[in-house]
This record gives sequence, structure tokens and C-alpha cells, in this order.
Amino acid sequence: MTPPKVSLSDTPVGEDAPSAGPFRLCTLKARSEFLRAARARRVAMPGFILQVRTRQAGDHIGIGYTCSKKVGNAVARNRAKRRLREIARLVLPRHGTPGTDYVLIGRAEVTAARPFDDMLADLRIALERAP
Repeated sequence: MTPPKVSLSDTPVGEDAPSAGPFRLCTLKARSEFLRAARARRVAMPGFILQVRTRQAGDHIGIGYTCSKKVGNAVARNRAKRRLREIARLVLPRHGTPGTDYVLIGRAEVTAARPFDDMLADLRIALERAP
């Protein structure tokens, strides 16, 4: 079975396209990075909680995702994290600050069900609230 062909008209253009800016998104992987972010500022939004930690130096944007078992079973947690990854990919290169770590925490029954446009708007607002 061959994968379907994707035309160039299906790719996002304009406001919806991710920025190819100079800042890389680097995924937080170590537990210690998540613990440092947990001690930093928090911004609660309807679809998720954003933790923001300013590092001492760096030219990249750190991003982490987490969902507890309160979000649901493994399928629900994975779906919520996929949505969080996508909103971060679309918003953070433009609105994020280099030298900063962001952790997106999924909320039970909301992260997977909230309309995607509302999630994008929530992340933009959260980034404005957490300077």
C-alpha cells in the first residue's frame, strides 16, 4: 500500500504556517528539567497549564509535555500530548522567547476535546501573561 500523495496546496501558508525562524524547539527529556520548570511561573488556561522557566543562557526554546493518569488511559494521554505538541510547534517559534523552557501540562477531559483553534489562542494568551 502506498501513502497518499500530498499536494503543495495542503501545506499551511501565511498565519498558520510554522515559522522557519532562527530558534529551535528542543524537547525537555530529563526529569530534572521538568522539576526545575515546576518551580517556575505557571499560567493556567482552560485547555492546559503552562510552566515557564527562564534559563541562564541559550539560543533555543525548550519544550516539554506531560499528562498524568487523570487525563485518561494511554490513548487519551497520547492524544492530548499530540495536540499539545502541535500547538507548540505552531505558536512557540513566533511567540516564544529563546533561552526559556516551557512545559505544557494536559488537563483531564479538556485537552483532547477542546477545539484546536481555542487551544492555539490559549497558548498565545498564556505566553503574553507569563513574561
